[in-house]
Amino acid sequence: MKHKKNTQGHQARKRFGQNFLQEQAIIDDIIAAISAMSEQHLVEIGPGQGALTQPLLESGAQLDVVELDRDLIPILKTQFATKTNLTIHEADALAFNFEQLKTNEKQLRIIGNLPYNITTPLLFHLLEQADVISDMCFMLQKEVVERICAQPGNKNYGRLSIMIQHQCEAELLFIVPPEAFDPVPKVDSAIVYLKPLKQRRGGDISLSQLNKVVTAAFSQRRKTLANTLKSIISSEQISSLGIAPEQRAETVTIEQFVALAKLL
Repeated sequence: MKHKKNTQGHQARKRFGQNFLQEQAIIDDIIAAISAMSEQHLVEIGPGQGALTQPLLESGAQLDVVELDRDLIPILKTQFATKTNLTIHEADALAFNFEQLKTNEKQLRIIGNLPYNITTPLLFHLLEQADVISDMCFMLQKEVVERICAQPGNKNYGRLSIMIQHQCEAELLFIVPPEAFDPVPKVDSAIVYLKPLKQRRGGDISLSQLNKVVTAAFSQRRKTLANTLKSIISSEQISSLGIAPEQRAETVTIEQFVALAKLL
């Protein structure tokens, strides 16, 4: 069954990557996956027309929403005028300081139907503030979620898999078909659950160092580590870690990449 929101004439904007969620069964599944409780502090990125906002508020939890489209702000303010547990921020999530929202001992739970064009930079922006975040649940392009969750040896395994899983537990919860949105996107979406790790996988390392090694290693996927890393790490150094220099990047574990980055 379609769940039609009152758009009040608001057209989804291409430049904001807007696709509004409208399928009630999917909304119910996402809300069940989040399982919000009244004592929690939630943050929704890109509430759009409030499809998820309404049931999140009904949980009784404190909710902050971050919306960039200034035309949607009055619609949200009107729609949720009576809700005392809601704070609306007109801001760009890519530049937003999420740490400022934490005013007590409650960690933030971040939720959102993220525009595909800012997914990767936004995830990295949030992980820079992971100290105040307990978990995150996002709707992303299915292909991106598959890359985030991929394991070594999988064709989707790459820079995004390693940089995210070094810092988070990552799980693909379920697929969302294009028909669940208006306008209908050309791709499938998926719900991903991310939980920042207390201890980073492989140990602590500068993220820029890790990124440098991983980016170099995957710059030519079909080539061996000896080839792709030769300008920064020698074959002897690679062998010293028990990694075969003739391995390809997609067979190397996150822990091994962290060890390689520590050689820099």
